[in-house]
Amino acid sequence: MRFTLPTDLEAHEPPEARGLARDGVRLLVGEVSTGAISHHRFTDLPDVLRAGDVLVVNTSGTLPAAVQVVGAGLAVHFSTGLAGGEWLVELRSTDGKASKPYHGGVAGQRLPLPGGGAVTLRERYSRDRLWRATVDSGGGSVTAFLRRYGQPIRYSYVPRPWPLPYYQTVFATEPGSAEMPSAARPFSEHLVTRLVAAGVLIAPVLLHAGVASPEAHERPYPEWFDVSATTARVVAEARAAGRRIIAVGTTAVRALESAVGADGVPRASSGWTDLVVTVDHGVRVVDGLLTGFHEPRASHLDLLETIAGSPLLDAMYEEALRSRYLWHEFGDTNLILP
Repeated sequence: MRFTLPTDLEAHEPPEARGLARDGVRLLVGEVSTGAISHHRFTDLPDVLRAGDVLVVNTSGTLPAAVQVVGAGLAVHFSTGLAGGEWLVELRSTDGKASKPYHGGVAGQRLPLPGGGAVTLRERYSRDRLWRATVDSGGGSVTAFLRRYGQPIRYSYVPRPWPLPYYQTVFATEPGSAEMPSAARPFSEHLVTRLVAAGVLIAPVLLHAGVASPEAHERPYPEWFDVSATTARVVAEARAAGRRIIAVGTTAVRALESAVGADGVPRASSGWTDLVVTVDHGVRVVDGLLTGFHEPRASHLDLLETIAGSPLLDAMYEEALRSRYLWHEFGDTNLILP
């Protein structure tokens, strides 16, 4: 998909700073079956969905994953903790108001961090961007170190820092994501209550999301996920009954589809997933998707196209641009229905 995103359609701060409630953002709805597109507020979601629909939500919490390097105009973005204790990290230059990609660094380089911590670069994981690194967190866990010394990751379109609670969703129970699973950010406790009262089922999955900078067109890399036996059973029974499975965010799609067996039935699963959902691969259990608006080069758009199809997706983005919806994690949302 090719389009130009005007800078004034980037959400530069949380909706709360724009005088809105968390659930007061806009919602653009597109229906695959009819091609119809309609405009709503996010608070209309219980009226847009049906009783019996299953919303699959990611319960991963956001880490304060950006840590300043001592004595240098650099920051380390902690992306993904690996099975052997190493981490995937990104180096960022912090000389300006916002961080920028830093393409320096050499294997074996030790970067001092606050509190006596350090990151040692081992080898490049992706060209000019991610490194595989070992972390000295001063004797405690890396998560505890980040809580003490880190800040939420932000990019140039968010000019000032915001506290960590602005980067958490109402579903967050287990910290582990470098960046917020932002599709669920507009949900409030009151809205969740209304959804449950309307007969919508909410099924949790877990996927710890790594960094997803809009400045690099990269395919997703392995991330840790967990789908419980209860969620797998709820989804399987709903599909058997002809009810709709709607994922909240691309991370929820990746987690749930990673738990689907060769027979098309989801089962309890956990581990590292390298699944990349594309038009060629397709989806097997997800019918619809609630998500934000993605950058022109984002690989997430391939996943959206898989669910919506090119004609509807193109029409929705054209309408979002025309009607001045806001992009990024603090922006508006779109819902693709079967």
